[in-house]
Amino acid sequence: MDNNNQHKYDDIINMPHHVSRRHKQMPVSDRAAQFSPFSALSGYGDAVKETARQTDGRIYLSDDTKALINDKIRILSETSSSEPILITHFVPDDKKTGGEYITDTGTVKKIDGYNKVIKMSDGVVIAFKDILEIDGNIFNSLYE
Repeated sequence: MDNNNQHKYDDIINMPHHVSRRHKQMPVSDRAAQFSPFSALSGYGDAVKETARQTDGRIYLSDDTKALINDKIRILSETSSSEPILITHFVPDDKKTGGEYITDTGTVKKIDGYNKVIKMSDGVVIAFKDILEIDGNIFNSLYE
């Protein structure tokens, strides 16, 4: 490296930093944002996660199991018990085919035979066709 290039910027090296009178200086926190990574495929990561998310298929019940569930629904409609019951039922997924089976525990508020739903006291509405299993102490007489 020659001596001429070494002192090339000596005339400006000790000058004060320019501050514009017209434009306000950008805060340091905003300066960092202009160097943040750019995502060319925004939403791609979420789409991959959604595709990888597993859902369960609906279980189709035998005629005997359907008859047992119908008997339990009849018992619930004929009694005004405030005993808690457990209902395992299918909840369809909003975004893809399939869904999941969940178990709700609570007391029955109303059996709507016309719309074929069970309305629970906590506001959950369960369609007859989605029920996999109903259990509770109220059904002990059914097994005796």
